Amino acid sequence: MTPSIESLRADTPAFVNTMADQPSLIHLNNAGAALPPMPVLRAMQEHLDLEARMGGYEAADVKATEIAGFYPAIARLLNAQPRNIAFAASATDAYARALSAIPFRPGDAILTTENDYISNQIAFLALQKRFGIRLIRARDTAEGGVDVTDFEQLLKKYRPVLAAVTHVPTNSGLVQPVEAIGNICRAHGVWYLVDACQSAGQMALDVQRIGCDFLSATMRKFLRGPRGAGFLYASDRALDGGLEMLLPDMRSADWTGPDEYVTAPGAHRFEYWEMSPALVLGSKAAAEYALAVGMDWIEQRVKMLANLTRQRLRELPGVQVLDKGTELCGIITAFAPQWDPKQLLEKLRAENINCRLSSLAVAQIDFPRKGVTWALRVSPHYYNTEEEVERMAEVIRRSFVIS
Repeated sequence: MTPSIESLRADTPAFVNTMADQPSLIHLNNAGAALPPMPVLRAMQEHLDLEARMGGYEAADVKATEIAGFYPAIARLLNAQPRNIAFAASATDAYARALSAIPFRPGDAILTTENDYISNQIAFLALQKRFGIRLIRARDTAEGGVDVTDFEQLLKKYRPVLAAVTHVPTNSGLVQPVEAIGNICRAHGVWYLVDACQSAGQMALDVQRIGCDFLSATMRKFLRGPRGAGFLYASDRALDGGLEMLLPDMRSADWTGPDEYVTAPGAHRFEYWEMSPALVLGSKAAAEYALAVGMDWIEQRVKMLANLTRQRLRELPGVQVLDKGTELCGIITAFAPQWDPKQLLEKLRAENINCRLSSLAVAQIDFPRKGVTWALRVSPHYYNTEEEVERMAEVIRRSFVIS
């Protein structure tokens, strides 16, 4: 059954509780934080109310079974098992925990791409600075996205301990070929870390097909979950191979004697004891909501709205759509020389339209190649409508008319 856009919007408070004196909200910043549906809000609010009435520890005890349901929900989303899933405070938090588990030695190499996320690039450079890790980036193809042939050649030449790829960059609509790279990493026994921060929730993910050892993501973007929540997938290979994060605590390990500890079984070894049950329950609800809507349908609709957005922006005088790649997704970036970035956002916000700007700081390799220092980022989700996309483009057209 095809989901009803009307019912999905009716399930989203931002579209129901509109102010009479301002235009209805058009939320096109889902790559930043999507609008949560009622089941997500309800799960968190009810648990916070329970904590206030009976105490935090006691509320967690009462809701233990439901809290534990987070793991099978995320596992279903990824075609994994609950033992492979860990809760984290964010995608970057999950990514850092996985990165800390890799048994680096001075002189080891990390092989990545020119489109990897800003925080990941900074983490790689920090490892290089502190531990002498060598950072190698595979080049892009002319069409956009990592050159898989170059990636494999560099992997054979430098024998990196870790290959790390961002599935969808934050500053572009590019979709990287993570499955093809997974095949290469498996063939050579290289640890493989995938950043799915922007792809989780807007497209179907199958970690078996990707072939990654770790995959990190957030809940607040296309999964429509709470801020302050994310997750980490750790493969059986990583778990059975004894990988654990650098600084475990009493959740990730058991203290078995004054000078001994035993690592927790499964991906719980990548968790810390302190986590918000309300956020865990909200994340569970978000994953279940996405599964109920249907990830295949979500992916098709997001791509349709993204294609429409690119088309409408290209039709505007002087506008350049910056996205490159053989496959594009629900993030659209555009630039026009007549746009003033501050004024652009002000014009959109005045019409209650949420978009975002991407700066050079998040795209130190990509933007200079494209000849820009910033870009407008538009990211529709399945609950958006074609009319909302048309409205956004019309507001921009009226605001920056070229005479």
